[in-house]
Amino acid sequence: MTKTSTAEHMLYYPTSDNRMIRGEGIHLYDSDGKRYIDCASATFNLSLGYSHPAVITAMKEQADQLVHITSSYQSDPVNDLARNLVEVAPANITKVHPKVSGGSSANEGAIKMAQFATGRSEIITLFRSHLGQTMMMASMSGNSFRKAPFPLLYPGSIQVPDPYCHRCFYRQRPGSCGMLCVERIDDFMEYASNGQVAAIMIEPISGNGGNVVPPDGYLPRLRQFCDDHDIVLIFDEIQTGIGRTGQMFAAQHFGVEPDAITTAKGLGGSGAQVAAILTNDRLTGLPAHHHSFTYGSNLMAAAAANATLDIVRQPDFLANVRTTGNYIMDRLVDMQDRYTVIGDVRGVGLMIGFELEEPDGSPAVDLTNHLATKALEHGLIIRTSRYGYGNVLKIRPPLILTLAQADDLCDRLENLFVAEVRA
Repeated sequence: MTKTSTAEHMLYYPTSDNRMIRGEGIHLYDSDGKRYIDCASATFNLSLGYSHPAVITAMKEQADQLVHITSSYQSDPVNDLARNLVEVAPANITKVHPKVSGGSSANEGAIKMAQFATGRSEIITLFRSHLGQTMMMASMSGNSFRKAPFPLLYPGSIQVPDPYCHRCFYRQRPGSCGMLCVERIDDFMEYASNGQVAAIMIEPISGNGGNVVPPDGYLPRLRQFCDDHDIVLIFDEIQTGIGRTGQMFAAQHFGVEPDAITTAKGLGGSGAQVAAILTNDRLTGLPAHHHSFTYGSNLMAAAAANATLDIVRQPDFLANVRTTGNYIMDRLVDMQDRYTVIGDVRGVGLMIGFELEEPDGSPAVDLTNHLATKALEHGLIIRTSRYGYGNVLKIRPPLILTLAQADDLCDRLENLFVAEVRA
């Protein structure tokens, strides 16, 4: 068999024909010199955009001292990261487990902690949840298409309906629904579980699942439900954390204290691979040999995370996230009035999505994918929900976005709709 000589043919996975060569701030540049506004912040992980000077400097300075050591020893970058995360987290958070390598391993660790602390096994998640790519986290996530090829799935999980008011599973309306999406979890526990539920793991705003924002009162009600049933509440804040909602964590936006928070993605600022599990005192005690990864607690990554937190925790920074997010939301609502294909606009801070629908109200999946492809011609990089199976376009640019850049982003989006969508 003859091996192909071009590198792109050696990649296991397919890629687009675009070859990107440089990034700066919110912009990405291809080999032809075209500039794009990255509305996906790479993979929703560049909270401070491309090549943020403070993050790059912190990584270079740390690289000159020490790149990595085993987490058996103390180091200033990791100690500082633990202290910084506890300082910016909800008041009940007291511990940080940084020896994880990404969002999937952080989520698995939080689940192990809940199982260890409670002596129970099952985990409740949501229909549209996206909790990671490992076998365990794919098993606990929603979407049958992600599980279909793999027979050996983790058995101890139950999916329950999302707080998805626009397409309510119970066909109710906000304000008069009795919050059935919380209250009926009792039935799932009674009839679909083994009676040994350790935790509920939830994304406060769904990431891949369609940017579903829960209605007012949902998360406090869920917190009370967990307290009443002695269940651990875990917030997967891999996407919503580190300023994305205009607060450091979405838990603070919604006024809820979960027992654990997982964080990754935006914690690295400009792409450093870093993650952590944040817990209250109840979840301490899991022996280290049950959950630790070689490149967790990497010193360069910790230095990048500390530089990121120093910037994001500034009040003016988070206020700007709220301001630019509100501006984009207002522009999208205005577009919704003019384009009947936009069925719903929802978001908090710069965690924004808008849903496209057919005339009969069904999801307009083909149009959603078409617009994401055509957006490149207008200098926009936009991701869709559910790996192309969904009907939501996601607007999540780097948090350094200015109001002028937000205006430019929305103008390009308008131009995309003028060119591709009938008003």
